[in-house]
Formats: sequence, structure tokens, C-alpha cells
Amino acid sequence: MQEKTNSTYNPKEIEESYYQLWEQCGYFEIYGNEAIQKVGKTFCIMLPPPNVTGSLHIGHALNHTLIDIMVRFKRMDGFKTLWQPGLDHAGIATQNVVEKQLLAQGIKKEDLGRDTFIKKVWEWKEQSGGLILQQMRKLGVSPAWSRTRFTMDEGLQKAVREVFVKLYNEGLIIQGKYLVNWCTHDGALSDIEVEYKENEGKLYYLRYFFKESQDYLVVATTRPETYFGDTAVMVNPKDSRFNKLIGKSVKLPLSNKEIPIIGDSYVDMEFGTGCVKVTPAHDSNDYEVGKRHNLEQIVVFDKKGILNEITGEFAGLERLEAREIIVEKLQKLGFIEKIESHKNQVGHCYRCGNVVEPYISKQWFLKKEIAQKAIEKTNANESKFFPPQWKNNYNAWMKELRDWCISRQLWWGHQIPVFYCNTCKAQWADTKETKHCPKCKSEDIYQDPDVLDTWFSSALWSFSTLGFGNGEWGKDTLWFEEDLKTFYPNSLLITGFDILFFWVARMLILGEHSLSKLPFRDIYLHALVRDEKGQKMSKSKGNVINPLDLIENYSADVLRFTLATLCVQGRDIKLSNNQLEISKNFTNKLYNATNFLLLNANSFPNLEEFGTPKSALGQYLAQLLSETIKEIRTHLESYRFNDGANTLYRFLWGSFCDWGIELSKVSKDCIIEIGAIFKESLLLLHPYMPFLSEYLWHRLSNSNLEKNNSIMVKPYPTFSYNNATNFKVFEIILDAIISIRRSKTTINLANQKIDKAYIRLNDTIPDNLLDLLKNYICKLAKVADIQITHQKIPNCIVDITEKLETYIPTQSIDLNPIIQRLQKQQEKTQKEINKLEGMLNNPKFLANAPKNVLADNQNLLLEQQEKLNKIQLELKSLFRG
Repeated sequence: MQEKTNSTYNPKEIEESYYQLWEQCGYFEIYGNEAIQKVGKTFCIMLPPPNVTGSLHIGHALNHTLIDIMVRFKRMDGFKTLWQPGLDHAGIATQNVVEKQLLAQGIKKEDLGRDTFIKKVWEWKEQSGGLILQQMRKLGVSPAWSRTRFTMDEGLQKAVREVFVKLYNEGLIIQGKYLVNWCTHDGALSDIEVEYKENEGKLYYLRYFFKESQDYLVVATTRPETYFGDTAVMVNPKDSRFNKLIGKSVKLPLSNKEIPIIGDSYVDMEFGTGCVKVTPAHDSNDYEVGKRHNLEQIVVFDKKGILNEITGEFAGLERLEAREIIVEKLQKLGFIEKIESHKNQVGHCYRCGNVVEPYISKQWFLKKEIAQKAIEKTNANESKFFPPQWKNNYNAWMKELRDWCISRQLWWGHQIPVFYCNTCKAQWADTKETKHCPKCKSEDIYQDPDVLDTWFSSALWSFSTLGFGNGEWGKDTLWFEEDLKTFYPNSLLITGFDILFFWVARMLILGEHSLSKLPFRDIYLHALVRDEKGQKMSKSKGNVINPLDLIENYSADVLRFTLATLCVQGRDIKLSNNQLEISKNFTNKLYNATNFLLLNANSFPNLEEFGTPKSALGQYLAQLLSETIKEIRTHLESYRFNDGANTLYRFLWGSFCDWGIELSKVSKDCIIEIGAIFKESLLLLHPYMPFLSEYLWHRLSNSNLEKNNSIMVKPYPTFSYNNATNFKVFEIILDAIISIRRSKTTINLANQKIDKAYIRLNDTIPDNLLDLLKNYICKLAKVADIQITHQKIPNCIVDITEKLETYIPTQSIDLNPIIQRLQKQQEKTQKEINKLEGMLNNPKFLANAPKNVLADNQNLLLEQQEKLNKIQLELKSLFRG
């Protein structure tokens, strides 16, 4: 028989080697479980493609853990399973990385030219990009690595072109000069790529003088550098202070340019001075006003934020640097009425943090009308949200949907497949490289220099990865239409709620439009991982948790199980060392349970090899396992990952390790059966803890991990068993043991054997099972004799449970010291309660105490009240009889 060697489990010895074997054996691929696949059962899920520049963070760890739990569950359950991995080319972020590297060498990208620069980016990608995919392996995830895609690989480029050209030809992609969100570093941004932050700024009140007059209007602005682009001053026609001025004009400070005073009900008469400057080319609201009043759009700085000739002497200054210089000049010449401190929300680029400007620019847009069918089908529940409340958020955003600016002023990315002819001025889109103009045959043509927003190619991820738009990808691997038929729509999407609008909504739109079906049947949106205090992680706070450090310190299984345990639908996760320690202790508990079993046998059969257990304990644990299987299946099918984890914990730690092993010590003839039950439960555990479950399963099987012999391609349990009478008896046994132990603790006899105890059952059990009941209770509660009674026994310590009452005679026990001890504890606890209640009823304390101090004292009061209640129950039990 094998002997126990270590008291704790050492994951470092197995995780790397096991993972390599899994990958080498092809278990992660769609035919990795071919031996157990069921006809017609398929499951497909896409990895939200991380940026090629990225590294694994705790949000990834949560997301990938949840995906892997579902994938391993479905794979074991006989589904032909595809977890599609890949990377996003991350246009802005990747170009920034390579540009910085070149600048460190004194090279600008313009010095290299577009083609050479793009080659440099590809070189960087091959050498340094995709680190995160290696880091993911540390977590034990099981995607089909051989099918890894990249949003710039050849096949996906074909898919992007096909979708773009179709939309272009349908008139859903249009080009025009519009006001867009503009980052002077990264170019055009969509609305949801702008992050708004509170800004401690200033409000500048400017004097706009009437022609040849000392009279003036005062307008307020937070961006005085844009006033050179003003084309009107606007008042509310209902404002009696100013409505008589409508139709007159004022002069812009310094430039003396005249601009009209117009009336528009948009003006809030209560805000500021009631007069508003209108700058159509540099403010989104003014842009709409300008269109209504046919105002000129005057741009005052270039794409880099450098003021142009319109600004006169300030031309050549950067817009933000110019602000104070312009204000100083305005003050000097008497154009400033006053300056006030002002808090406002200022948009920043989500990538580089630069202040974003509204800016008139010629861009490509995807029209919002494309979304209508996706909205209708989602509301018809063709795609279901988990938790369901996210459907409301989706609908709210879709209701306010605007045309999507899809062009970006970058070199790295999918170059927009639109071509122009210099000869005849024709414009067209094509899925292939074009040599000449289709209209006049001229070869004097060029391609649009902009690239598509990274989110455009990512929005096709659910089907572009399956070969849409091309018959093959790569050099050797053929892709057939069968992939789309098999795996589209995808079964499930798991991702963070924070990219619902960046990514999920756009995938729903473009998936439906391209293939007439929504891309996912189910959409699970998980919350954020926060620190133990519930604070969002940030480098500035110093509370960022690195999942790779946690894997190094605790193991992949511990991190996975902890995240799953805490992942309640719709709630943020508060990750703490305490929770990780609980999961670590759980792994040690399972390891030691295995060691115990191996002290009694060399190996254990699989549960199905001997059918129904013969021993009473085996039957009891088999029924608990049967119920656990049903529960976990229900939890996983409804994506209640925490409920599944807690059910496993309750069965494996409580039912099996605590009780099952202890009960088995009474009669070891059942050890083979309970070992088989434990092996079966490891199959349930595998999706959550893949390494530990594989390791323990092989130890109990006396086997090694090899081809076609892995727990991950064994059938997920379907075992069902029910023996109501036997189950009822064991529930009574456990209740009685707990009750007697509790009473013995009260009278300071916890570990001592007593002569006799009486049990009064609330229900009857068959006579032939009474000896079984007495045998287990006597040995585990340390009682020489158990008597079943139908009446109350006087002069006893009494304990009452849901199923029974226990009586321990006290004739030979001196209860006075015990009573005195409990009475002292009661007095001390009551004093502490009085003190805490006094504080918490004091209005001054409530008004001045910090929130955390109040919460701590309230929790302490509850603890003391519970303690007092327990003491009083113990005292009460001593006087029963």
C-alpha cells in the first residue's frame, strides 16, 4: 500500500509538467474528447482577444477561469468543444509601443515610411507580442491553441474586407466631415473611447464688444483658446434681457471679426450670463446649433493641436499651452470680465490620457440604422443576458446609439479598403488589392490611408475566426464552411461588463447583419475584481493584485477556486488573502483525504465499475454525491459559478472529508466504495481545480497521465442513487454525534468517554438499523452505551436538535464549577454589550465617528449578542431535566 509522504500539497511539482502533457496530447482541441463526444452536441466560446501588448491581470484571470470552467465541463460532458483563442492587434497601443522604441533610437516612423514601419511592428509582434498567451497557460486554461488567431492574420484581414465592402455597397458605411472626438496623439475616437474625469478648471468671462461702442456682452467659456472659431453669440429668444439684440453683431476680441447674435431655445437662461458663444467646429452642442443656423465651421488648430493662422499671433502654439498666454493678452487689453474656479468633466483619451477635443474631421462612419435587427432579436431573447438586468443597460445604450466613427489615423491596423482614382475622381471599395480604376482603367489610384478602429475587426471575432470570408488561413490548415455551421452562433460569451458597449453590442450588430443570426445564445457579464476593502485596483493606490504572483504563492487551482467562489452574479469580487488561504486549506484537505485512502488500498476503481455501493456508509455518501451532481450541473448550466464552487466545498470538505472519512474509521470494509465515490467527485472538481483533481485522480487510480488517460476527457458524472431510509439513518447519526459532543463540551468532558447517553428520536427508523445507528454514535461520540428512549429523562444535560433530543445523566457530575464559569462569561459579555449599545445610541458618537469605526462597533455588538445567546442556551441546558 502507498504511504503518505507529505502533509501538504505542493502544486509546483505538477502544474507545469501536467499542462505540457495536456497540450501535447491534444486534449484542448475540438477532437481531444472524441472518445466521449455525443452526436449533435457542440459548444463554442470565444476568448475575448487580449491586446497583443498586454499582460495577464486579475480581470483576465477571472474571465479566463470562468470560461475554462465551462469549457472543461462541456468537454467532459461529451460536447464537441471549441474554445477559440487569439489576440487583438490593438492599433493605438501597439503603434505607440513600437513608435517609442524607434524614438529611443532617434528614429521617427515618418523617417521609415508606412511599409517599413509596419514591418517593424510585425517584427515586434513576433518577438515580444502575445506574452499573455504564455501567461494564460499558468492559469491552467484549455483553449484550442492550434487554432490561435490574430486580428491582423491573413484570414481575418479577408473577413474584415468582405464585411466592410458589403456594408459600403449597402450604403451603411459613409464618409463625411463630422465633428468627432479627437486625440491630438491618437486621432479620432468613438464616443465610448472617451473617459470623462472631474477637472478643477476655470471659467473665463469674455467681453464681446458691439461695433464702435463701449457696450458689450459677456460670455463664459472653459476653453478660451477656441474663441477664434466662434461664429455667433447665442441667447434664448424668451430672455427679455437680450432678445432685442438678436440680429445685431459683436466683435471677437483681438481679431475684430464680426459675428451675429442669434436666438435659440437651447440656451439655458439661468446658466452663466445667459449669453453663449457658438464654436461649431470645436463643441458638440455648438456643432448641432451651427447646423440649425447654417453657421460657418472654423477650425482653429490642426490635427496635432497646434493653433493655425486663424489665431493670429498665437499661431504655432499648442492649444493647451496657449491658453494662459491668450488669457494674459485678453486681460491686458480689457477683454476679461472675471475668472472663476470651475469644476467640470473633461474627456480624456482612453489610451494615452490626452485631453480630447471635439474636432471637425473627414472620417468613415457606420450608420446607426444597422443596429435595428440586433435590437429586435435581442429583445426577442434570441440572446440572453446573465445577469438579466444587463439587457436593460444594453437597450438604454442602443436607444441613444449614434453613427460609429470607424476610421483611425494610424498606420498599424486594417487599412480601409476604399480606393480613389486621381484621373476620374472615382471612389470604390474592394475586397482585393486593385491595380487600376474600374471606371476609367487608370493606374493612377491610391488607397485610403486611414485604418479601421480596432473594435471593428474585434466585432467580427465570433465568426471571422471560423473562416468567414475565406476558404483557408495559414499555410497548412484548411478551414471549411463546416466550422461556421458547427460553431456559429457561439454557445456562450463570457466577458466583463465594462466592454458591453465597446465590444459585445458591436458583435451583436455585425454578427446579425453578416450572418442573419445573433452571434451568441447566452451572454454572461461578470463584475470587477476589487481589493479586500472593495476598492477598484489602481497603480496609484498601490493595490493592484498580480495573478501570476498569486499563482506562484498559492497555485493556479487556489486562485481559480477562490475567484469562482466569490463570483456572485452581478456583484463585484472582493479578493483577499483570507479567501485564498481558505481555498489553499481546501486543497490540503483533499490531498490528506487521498493520503488516508491510500493507507488502506493501492488503488480504487471508478464508481461505475461496481455499480451500487453495498455498505451503508457507501450508500449514504453515494446519495450525497448524487444530489451534489444534480446541484452542480444546475449551477453550471445557469452560470452560477459561486454556487457550484460552494456546493463542491460543502460536499468534499464537510460531507466527505469531515464526516465520510471519520465514519469510515468505524468499519473499514467500505473503504473501496468511498474511495470510488471520492474519485467520482474529483471529476466534478476538475473544471474548477484542473491540476489537483488530475493529480489526485491518478494517485487513487495508481496510474499516470498519458494519452487517452486524463480526467479531463472522462465523462462528467451523471451518477444517480437514492435510498431514503439509509440516508435518514445517517442524518440522525450525524445529528446525534454533534448533539452529544456539544453537551459533553458544556460539561468539560469533550474528549472523555462517558458511560451512557439517551436519544429520543422525532421519527422512527427500522429496528434492523438500530444497531448500525448505535454503533456509529458510540464509537464517534465516545459513549459506552446508547439507549433509545421515547420519553424525557430527568437529571440530564439536554440538547435538542431538528431530528432528536439527547440526554446525558448528571448524577455523578459536579455542575457547580461549570455553572459558575458560564455565569461569569454571561456577566462579562453583558457588560460589553451594554458598553457598545451606549456608544451606538449616543448621537454625538454617531455624528462624529468614521463610517468604518461605526461598522466595526456594530459588527462587534452582533458578535457579543450571539455569544451571550450561546452562553444562555448552555446554562439553560444544565437546568433541564
